[in-house]
Amino acid sequence: MRTLQAAFPNLVRKEDLLEPSDLNFIQNHSSQMAALDYLVSLESDRFVPTYDGNMAKVVEGHRRKLLVGLLDQYNRGSLSWDEFSSTVKGTHADRIGSPKRRVVIPDKPKDEDYFYANPQECLQLLDEPLRST
Repeated sequence: MRTLQAAFPNLVRKEDLLEPSDLNFIQNHSSQMAALDYLVSLESDRFVPTYDGNMAKVVEGHRRKLLVGLLDQYNRGSLSWDEFSSTVKGTHADRIGSPKRRVVIPDKPKDEDYFYANPQECLQLLDEPLRST
């Protein structure tokens, strides 16, 4: 968790974005909570799911559609890796935040931070070189 927080200091949960009274209104409605999770996930800079379920696939598909034009240009050779990489990074250039520890709530796992429970599978160690392919 420390590695994830160090690499991405602006971790935010939906519980941080809503007043408790607003969240309580939909707390016992799983479809509405899932819709909220989906919207927060789409608008997030990063999305690290707990498992490769439907939510992860839908968010990945939505984001992939947004990148398909750039990917096509890169695959055709009309865009270099450096141009592709800098364009993607440029969309995230002004996004900042502060670190926040994961909150574990005994007997209430739905209230915990659960989108980034398995970051080691998604992130390279900082001392490993980034690959361009």
